[in-house]
Amino acid sequence: MNFATVETPRTVSDTKKAFYTAHTRPIHSIFRRFIEELLVEIHLLRVNVDFHYTPLFALGVVTAFEKFMADYRPEGDRPSIFTALCHAEELDPDQLQRDASSWQTYQGQSLDHLLDQLNQGESSPLAAVAHHPGKYNRLTAIGLYALIDLINPEMISDVGQLNAGLEQLCPPLNLPTEKVKKDLELYRSNLEKMVQARKLLTEVAALDRKRRSQAESPLSAAVDTNSDTPAST
Repeated sequence: MNFATVETPRTVSDTKKAFYTAHTRPIHSIFRRFIEELLVEIHLLRVNVDFHYTPLFALGVVTAFEKFMADYRPEGDRPSIFTALCHAEELDPDQLQRDASSWQTYQGQSLDHLLDQLNQGESSPLAAVAHHPGKYNRLTAIGLYALIDLINPEMISDVGQLNAGLEQLCPPLNLPTEKVKKDLELYRSNLEKMVQARKLLTEVAALDRKRRSQAESPLSAAVDTNSDTPAST
């Protein structure tokens, strides 16, 4: 009797192992926590049969990475970390970047123009999301948030305006409005916490440099004192 070979799905551990195999340099703990949470989130999405990749999802992944990894040092490690993350998830990093960049064409457009595209069924990246929403996920919500930032940055600085925009955009995109609101509220809160953590990290590093400088100063002072001592007659 012949049995069909069933491929064993990758586990979260497999995904993390693939990431750390691809990127071997150490990652600071506050950034490592974000990366590992993102690895788990994308992994669980991809193994779900209802998940559909869309350009808005790509924008969400790229935006979340760029926002949370801002000011990462050494700066040259960021591309390597992003590439390793994508490869660990069996995603093409170049495609994600291209799809995320494709939304730049919407920069400066009005919310009404976006709604017209959706309501009239015009062929567009937004229409593709509406026609193939798949399983709802937080990264798509972050992509929508980034898109709103592109068309009108003032909207994301005012929660009232943001929620009003979401209430108009989510239904034609087949996205659950209240879930999107809650996920973006948490995203904004976590982003603010990360900003504060990076600020604290910078202050600790500056304090450490100051302490090292002070530890070296007595020797420098002694040298200066000796050099200023008048020669004996």
